[in-house]
Amino acid sequence: MRVLRRLVILAAVAIAQPAMAAPQVVATIAPLHSLVAAVMVGVGEPTLLLPGNASPHAYTMRPSQARMLADADMVVWVGPQLETFLEKPLATLGGRARVVAMADVAGILRLPVREGGIWEEDGHGDHDHGGHGHEAEEAYDAHLWLDPSNARALAETVAKELAVLDPDNAPAYRRNLDSVTRELDALDAEIQDMLSPVKTRPFLVFHDAYQYFEHRYGLSPIGSITVAADRQPGARRIAAIRDRIHSSGTKCLFREPQFASRIIEPITQGLPVRLGILDPLGGSVPSGPKQYPAMMRALAQAAHACLSTPD
Repeated sequence: MRVLRRLVILAAVAIAQPAMAAPQVVATIAPLHSLVAAVMVGVGEPTLLLPGNASPHAYTMRPSQARMLADADMVVWVGPQLETFLEKPLATLGGRARVVAMADVAGILRLPVREGGIWEEDGHGDHDHGGHGHEAEEAYDAHLWLDPSNARALAETVAKELAVLDPDNAPAYRRNLDSVTRELDALDAEIQDMLSPVKTRPFLVFHDAYQYFEHRYGLSPIGSITVAADRQPGARRIAAIRDRIHSSGTKCLFREPQFASRIIEPITQGLPVRLGILDPLGGSVPSGPKQYPAMMRALAQAAHACLSTPD
C-alpha cells in the first residue's frame, strides 16, 4: 500500500509539472507570421510585431514592441531592405535570439529592383534606409513572400531553427512543415490556373510591390505610379504614365488599401481605366496560420476580377 501511495504521489507530481514552454517567436509582418504560425501549430503561437495594416517601410516601434523583441527566442523578418527600423534593435539583442532573415534563406529567389520606363528610378532605395547604403549592398526587391516557392523555403528554415531551439517538439515541426508544403503547392497550382487566362493583359500598380507575384504567374505589368506612398508624382511623370496607359491599352490600375487614393485620381481622370485593390500584406485578413494562403488567394482573385472584366 505504501508503494502504491508513493507511485500515486509521483504520478501526480509528474502531471503537475509544467510542460516546456514553446519558444517565444516574433515575426515582423502578417504573411511571415502566418507561415511561422503554421509551422508551430499545436506547439505554440508566434507574436506578430507590426499591425496588419501597417507599412513596414517606415515604421516606428513602440516600447511594448521593443520588449517583444527583448523577450524573443527567435525573430523572423524579411531583412534590412524592408524593415529598416529593426536593424539597430536586432543588433542590440547580442545574439541571445536566433534571427531568421527571409532574404538570407537558402533557396530564396531574389529579384532585382526594377527601374526604367515607368518603373520609378531608385526602386526601394528611396524608402528611408537611414543612409546605410543597402541600395548598393542588397539591391533586391524586398517583397519576397509574394512567391509561394519563397514561402516554402522560409517555412523549411523556420522548422529547422525551431527544432534546434525546441528538440522535444521537432517531430511536430516536421509534421507541420509537411502540411504547410502541401498547402502551398496546392495554392500555387490554384493561382496558376486562376490567372493563366489574364496573364497577357497589361495593368498598372500603385507601387512596385508585386514583382514576385507577377514573375511567378507570368503577369504583364507596365509600371508603377510611385515608389513611396507620400510622394505625389509630378506633372511630367503623370503625363508619362497617362501616355503609357493609352499606348499599352491598359484598362486596370491597382491601388492599395493602406494608402490614400488621391495620388491616383489625376492619372486616371478621363481614361477608361478600372480600379482594383491589391494588398501585399493582407491587412484585412485575420492573423494566424491561414492568413498567408488567404492573402495570396485574395491577391489572385482581385487581379483576375480587374483583368478579366470586359472592356
